[in-house]
Amino acid sequence: MSETITLTLPYPPSVNSYWRANGHRRFISKQGQEFTMAVYGIVKEKKLEGFGDKRLGASIVIHPRSKRQFDLDNTLKAILDALMKAGLYDDDSQFDYIEIVRGEPIKGGAATIDLYENL
Repeated sequence: MSETITLTLPYPPSVNSYWRANGHRRFISKQGQEFTMAVYGIVKEKKLEGFGDKRLGASIVIHPRSKRQFDLDNTLKAILDALMKAGLYDDDSQFDYIEIVRGEPIKGGAATIDLYENL
């Protein structure tokens, strides 16, 4: 597969709200699980084939919910984990290139991703 997959995803939870801890045990929060299930639904609805274990690149635009300041890099983990769990690739370590930029705010927020084989 050498084509680009373009997806518009819901606004991702930040890494600060994606993980929770209970003693020494870390787990994905309810918000993180809901995001993951939403991404899974989008991927399955589009009937996309994954890239398997190929080397990958991604260009991501984060459209925040408002003009309020936020850490752009805090949105990345939830996106990559959700796409992996949806079967688009085998592991986050396959990425050789990731570009993430701040887009214009839109109501509800969103993340647009172009995922492609890094040839």
